[in-house]
Amino acid sequence: MTDATGIKEQGETRRGALLGAMFLMATAAIGPGFITQTTEFTVTLGAVFACAILVSILVDIAVQLNVWRIVGVSGRYAQDLGNKVAPGVGYALAVLIAFGGLVFNVGNVGGTALGMDALFGLEPKAGGVISAAVAIGIFLIRKAGVAMDRIVVVLGIVMILMTTYVAVVSGPPVGEALTNSVMPLLDPDTVPYLAITTLIGGTVGGYITYSGAHRMVDTGVTGVDNVKAISQSSVTGVLVTGVMRVLLFLAIFGVVAGGTVLGEENPARDAFGAAAGEIGVRVYGIVIWAAAITSVIAASYTTVSFFTTFSSWIAKHRNWVTVGFIVLTTIIFVIIGQAPVTLLVLAGSLNGLILPVGFAVLLWVAARRRDLMGDYRYPSWLLGIGVLAWLLTLYMGWNSLAGIAELWS
Repeated sequence: MTDATGIKEQGETRRGALLGAMFLMATAAIGPGFITQTTEFTVTLGAVFACAILVSILVDIAVQLNVWRIVGVSGRYAQDLGNKVAPGVGYALAVLIAFGGLVFNVGNVGGTALGMDALFGLEPKAGGVISAAVAIGIFLIRKAGVAMDRIVVVLGIVMILMTTYVAVVSGPPVGEALTNSVMPLLDPDTVPYLAITTLIGGTVGGYITYSGAHRMVDTGVTGVDNVKAISQSSVTGVLVTGVMRVLLFLAIFGVVAGGTVLGEENPARDAFGAAAGEIGVRVYGIVIWAAAITSVIAASYTTVSFFTTFSSWIAKHRNWVTVGFIVLTTIIFVIIGQAPVTLLVLAGSLNGLILPVGFAVLLWVAARRRDLMGDYRYPSWLLGIGVLAWLLTLYMGWNSLAGIAELWS
């Protein structure tokens, strides 16, 4: 009886770990920038934006299927694999991830302030500090990892339910959206390339690429025996992000299609308010706060996971380092009142460079370094779609270089 109980508990722990990793990846992608991008592209592209969502989801699946399986089977962080491939590569990747994580986390704290304002009318800096304190409290709990897993799952579900409500009451023309998810692909001139590359960069760029996979390594659900569960969780995590994107698009599309003109200062809030009145504004507050606070948690956790490569002391005191990271980003937000725009643009452009570099390292490990994969024979079909996705990330990286050149010219 004891053995059966132990096996059951192990199974529940394993499922909880995979669920937490899955939602950590999903909520890392669903941040304030996610909501802003979705709103802006819905306003400018209308129904055609559905095509960008569909294509980006397919590419995201190709990327995360490979990232999760390579990191999961090897049982090593991405930067540790990089250092095994070529000395210093992992350290360089860690530095780039750390810079992007720092800058974007200032924006995430700013997103929590928007939520607090919509919900309670709090002054932005106060709302940001209170929200940061909530995030810090999670990492001070004795079983911080378990607490984090449960919180990101609950808040992820809350975001989806709240956005579903607004999507229903806004009454979007669903048929038009479904048609335009495929029709633009028949005419290359109508494909929304910019939107596609932006969405991909926002959902599998920078620290987001590795958030779920690194969490999985920390929980010990690794190795060849867990390949099936790892793959299923990676795809499901992308689909959770995709569902949220679709629901948010439909919620805003219903308002825009009805002829409502959204303001420039906070179009997402205006859209939720136009769809459901004062209740809609409160729902927006819940959604943006949940999206932002889970992104604070995910960005801090994942960024610090890259720091552990530099020092055993950091690895030993990881939760306290994570708390310090949140405190630092919150202080920056309080001082300047918002995420530094120039640094956000630079960090976004660097994210476009990080993805092809880091992804190339992982694909090389899968193709040529079986010694790092426990002699696991990597599936050729999976490597093939990974290479195709990598070629697209190269295109995105080229655009990022152009963006960096323009920024500093």
